[in-house]
Amino acid sequence: MTFSPNPHITATATVTEPGTVLLDQRRGRYFQLNTTGGLILRTLLGNGSPEQAATMLTERYGTTLQQARGDVTRLLNALTAARLVTT
Repeated sequence: MTFSPNPHITATATVTEPGTVLLDQRRGRYFQLNTTGGLILRTLLGNGSPEQAATMLTERYGTTLQQARGDVTRLLNALTAARLVTT
């Protein structure tokens, strides 16, 4: 399964703190992801799988794979519900 941003979404790195900001140009709304959310999103948009994103979280932050999988799933569900990404 591949993920891509909707055509009206622009992603950028924030200047003031680490993370990622998504701009929904159609609705004029900003969405801010923390460093972890940005890592998950970049992995998925780079053709990585949710499992690969979870593995990256465990390696970088020392969390359990079960917790990381849950984090990835929750973020993906939220991004999809907000129509920021498509699968």
